[in-house]
Amino acid sequence: MAGVLRISVGRFLPSAARPAAVPCVQQKCGISGKTIRGSQKLVKPPPYPYKTKRYGFFQALFDHTTKRLDDNSKIIVVEGPLAAGKSKFAKELADELEMHYIPAAHIDALLINPYGQDFRSLDDKLPLSVQSYDEKKFCQTPKHLNTAGYQIDMYYIRFWQYVEALQHVLNTGQGVVLDRCVYSDMVFIEAMAKNNYVSRGARSVYYDVRKNTIGELMQPHLVIYLDVSVEQTKKNIQKRGHAHEQNAPALTDQYLRDMESFYKQLYLKDISMHAELLVYDWNEGGETEVVAEDIERIDFDRFDQHDPKMKDWRLQLEWDWNEVRMGYSVQRHILEALFNVPRTDVPELLVNAEDADALRLLQNETPGMIYAKGYNKEKDGNLMWKL
Repeated sequence: MAGVLRISVGRFLPSAARPAAVPCVQQKCGISGKTIRGSQKLVKPPPYPYKTKRYGFFQALFDHTTKRLDDNSKIIVVEGPLAAGKSKFAKELADELEMHYIPAAHIDALLINPYGQDFRSLDDKLPLSVQSYDEKKFCQTPKHLNTAGYQIDMYYIRFWQYVEALQHVLNTGQGVVLDRCVYSDMVFIEAMAKNNYVSRGARSVYYDVRKNTIGELMQPHLVIYLDVSVEQTKKNIQKRGHAHEQNAPALTDQYLRDMESFYKQLYLKDISMHAELLVYDWNEGGETEVVAEDIERIDFDRFDQHDPKMKDWRLQLEWDWNEVRMGYSVQRHILEALFNVPRTDVPELLVNAEDADALRLLQNETPGMIYAKGYNKEKDGNLMWKL
């Protein structure tokens, strides 16, 4: 995965100043659950505090990456249609494998600021083009001006959520179980485009953004797909009782069938070239322990150097691992810049200057939005010693 970094600190150093090329121990082959391990506990060095401390060149000189990686240092993604039971299963699987669980991405990550202010409360004071749009509005009004922008925002959230998963594995050695991920996000834009919820132009912008960013990530080790029929999906939606999903105009039989088709014919077909894939009939649910046993039988190290599977995770030198880890920490601004795709030919994704200014001014009046978190006097108190 040498292409993860667009800019590497080491590349700008004289050869004599670069760290020596030290071979590293590759990840071991299998995942084991706590049931099969019994009383034996996973032991590894203390986790690096990546959420509060950046991992840069100086830190990499003294804190190498592979010392924390073991059999369970893997990324597992749970996929499936709406209301399939993914969240419950993913939580149980993470508990069994003693991995970190990351819940499904939600638009609230952008609509609620760090101090708990919900920007949806500002909608009645804003023009339509800059009003909030979430899954509830999508279900009720799928053919909306803001539908395409909403799905691109969801891709953005899932991208950074996956970066968080990579950071967690590389800095702690603990594996991660995600409820959906950035790689399957295109299933939604495809189904939306097929049902005329978004334009072909908006779909092309989505793929421009995806093409510009997705290659910076290390693909998952394992994808688990919970297969549920459209008929059962409709029953599950009714059973879980979310008001905005009941008889929702967006969730037509055709839309649900298209979701299933794009999952199986597009996403699973592609991801299986890079990751292990397990598919289960989940119409009547299933047993997490059985899936865990199937995972324990997988030899993730059986592929040779020319096989595309697990290629991202076959780094040869210790410094290669350190560079990747730095890329998701100190060089996040480079990843952020990749989302700036210069497309001005799709009207539904454009906001005029007046509307954008109205949003900016109103948000700046919201407590906690003038400065970065931790530097707003009305929310953070005394700032005398803040730098």
